[in-house]
Amino acid sequence: MNGLVPGGASHLLIGGKLVPGGAGVFATVDPATEEVLGHAANADSADMDAAITAARTAFDTTDWSRDHAFRARCLRQLRDGLRGHIEELREITIAEVGAPRMLTSGPHLEGPVDDLGWFADLAENYTWETDLGVAEPMGIKSSRRVRREPIGVVGAITPWNFPHQINFAKLGPALAAGTTVVLKPAPDTPWCAAVVGRIIAEETDIPAGVVNIVTSDDHGLGNQLVVDPRVDMVSFTGSTQTGRAVMSAAAASLKKVFLELGGKSAFIVLDDADLRGAVSYAAFGVCVHAGQGCAISTRLLVPRESYEQAVKYAARTLAGITPGNPTDAGTICGPLISERQRDRVQRYLDLARAEGGTIVTGGGRPATAERGYYIEPTLIAGLPNSATVAQEEIFGPVLVIIPHDGDDDAVRIANDSPYGLSGSVWGTDTERIRRVVEGVRTGTLSVNGGVWYSADAPFGGYKQSGIGREMGVAGFEEYTETKLIATGC
Repeated sequence: MNGLVPGGASHLLIGGKLVPGGAGVFATVDPATEEVLGHAANADSADMDAAITAARTAFDTTDWSRDHAFRARCLRQLRDGLRGHIEELREITIAEVGAPRMLTSGPHLEGPVDDLGWFADLAENYTWETDLGVAEPMGIKSSRRVRREPIGVVGAITPWNFPHQINFAKLGPALAAGTTVVLKPAPDTPWCAAVVGRIIAEETDIPAGVVNIVTSDDHGLGNQLVVDPRVDMVSFTGSTQTGRAVMSAAAASLKKVFLELGGKSAFIVLDDADLRGAVSYAAFGVCVHAGQGCAISTRLLVPRESYEQAVKYAARTLAGITPGNPTDAGTICGPLISERQRDRVQRYLDLARAEGGTIVTGGGRPATAERGYYIEPTLIAGLPNSATVAQEEIFGPVLVIIPHDGDDDAVRIANDSPYGLSGSVWGTDTERIRRVVEGVRTGTLSVNGGVWYSADAPFGGYKQSGIGREMGVAGFEEYTETKLIATGC
């Protein structure tokens, strides 16, 4: 694996230069084998300070924030550079993330890389100024215009589950908007970010300091971005618990926060739906990337009269999906990211039993997996929506099946959650579906398998699933400020 990454990807990107970490290096581990792949640069507080300084200087002293065409060209260079290293990135992603190979052709790599081109187009075509016309506020005739400007320095803190997708969902709109960025990726997936840093430094015209990438095994180093007054905005994706801490710490400098947080999304099956098809689809969904996705629907709500049959359908689907080596082309459910995460999921499964639930299928480590952080696809039945495993985000291949007593009750159960990120509705009566969709309080909803995620579509949640939107024009505008200019006439 080291042969794929010159220098073992043991570098930071600070001020346009690839530099070693002040705290030395730390190991990155293959979750499928538990073996050390190599080492990544381990930044310290001084490195983070240097990265913030570089970003601040680049924003304040260069034309980056004003030259829309140049930014678009640089984004396309980055996209093309990444495409040129796509096989290297694919192997790193499979090894470091445990991402199934088939998913790297879509949401785990190639899709997010291509999305950078959409943001490049937006940088060129966005309406940066809007004319409000002439008015006479307070009797003074004035010509008014609204101008969008980049917010300044952005601290981007990202998780490990879909590192390329989330890193580029922040870098794409932030760079298109004209901000400068300090990216702090998760300690579990440093190479995925470090290789991007190398490509930026060696194959693009992105000015020094515009993008800085700081890898570290210290989860707390990201807090430096949150509290530093030179950082104008923090864009964070991760757990709701950490999101609360980010919001609290950012309050001291009143900096803007974008938060994309947890979810416990409901998959609602109406009584006129194809029960087998809907339930099988839901069960398959929780196995994708071992359930390590915040928007995956992990509560399956089925009509009470069909509950027992739905349990059988779900169990059959889950039992037929064997966690496998992510290097294999047919694997859809790979390992969890770490021993810590596997143990966390196992504690939830044990808790489900303790609370009176039934583990219908799965429930632990696969008997065939001597090594690797694997968990069997698991179905939990016999618990109400108030149970811990139905209320808290597990982040594993675990589905909780819950009966409902009609459309209104299904909406009530779906909304009985601190989260509001996503969900799904399956049925045939379009008017009933419309009422259910309008009743469910989430940021995204899929109807009968519709796919809502793309570069041009805003993504985010209600309630404790976050603040703001990522992707689309709305996500781009998160990285801007609004200025109103009035000229006497």
